[in-house]
Amino acid sequence: MSKLAQLSRRSLTAAAVALSALLAAPSVSAQQKVRIALGDVLSTETLSMVIALERAKEKGVDYSITYFSKEDLAIQAVINGQADLGVGTPYSVIQKSKAPLRILFQGTRLVFFPVADKSYKTWKDLNGQPFTFHARGTGTEAIGNIIAKREGIQFGDRSYVPGSENRIIAMMRGQIKATIVDLANKNVLMEKAGDRFHILPGVSNPASDETLFGQISWIEKNEKQVDVIVGEFLRLWREMAADPAVIERERTKRALMADQPKEILEGITRFYAVGTKEGVYAPSGGNADIARSDFDFYVEAGQMQGPVNELKVEDFWHLAPLERARKALGS
Repeated sequence: MSKLAQLSRRSLTAAAVALSALLAAPSVSAQQKVRIALGDVLSTETLSMVIALERAKEKGVDYSITYFSKEDLAIQAVINGQADLGVGTPYSVIQKSKAPLRILFQGTRLVFFPVADKSYKTWKDLNGQPFTFHARGTGTEAIGNIIAKREGIQFGDRSYVPGSENRIIAMMRGQIKATIVDLANKNVLMEKAGDRFHILPGVSNPASDETLFGQISWIEKNEKQVDVIVGEFLRLWREMAADPAVIERERTKRALMADQPKEILEGITRFYAVGTKEGVYAPSGGNADIARSDFDFYVEAGQMQGPVNELKVEDFWHLAPLERARKALGS
């Protein structure tokens, strides 16, 4: 009797089920959507990142994106495996929790501006005075901590109002007198109320703000998808540096933010022109020197623990995809 004849009916059934499942399963070349967690909404500032993802989609790497109200929720989604890649700044989380996250690309830098009522002529005048930040542990508070240390002052009551646009509205209403805001809203404040407010000296070497990151195990298992995404980020950032109007052309082509008011859309090219000039969108994408500069910043700000010279780049960054992208595009 053959071996096949000796199989029990139960075994034959199990084999048939297994074969059916194998035939029904997607091929090895088929790719699932890359799940992206973004701790923000689709806006002028985040538009470039979505365009880079759209370009990656055109090259075969589809994606889905979830917008979170807070950056830490986006980071937690990646840690929990609910998202494959995230956009945020996970330095502190990586160090404190030993989470196996690695940064792949520097999307934006912390080019923020301290603005204050003109009654505060210098930082010394703010010693012991109230100060408003975006949220606890965020880049605005890190900048404030560094400046306070540099100036030898201590802030009084700290309050937190998410969103630069909300903080400048509060300033114009007289509800707060000193805060730190992003580039676009600094410009709005100066245009509308420059007679009442002024800009105080900030930090000279901006650290990474929004970065693209993921769990190292997922990154290594999905190298081809990661390479395409990182490559499209680098390609767009370089194009943006040469011609900031590329963002508006790409937005129009894909009908992104189509529900936004006309005045918002008309300001996109101006925002990216100023942003690239001021270094918000640095075209390098990151490297070991940038990582070490970030260590300096976040240790000084109290969000990471030093000493800085003991922090290892490879514990926070995975540079191989970016290096391959540079080689492919021509460094």
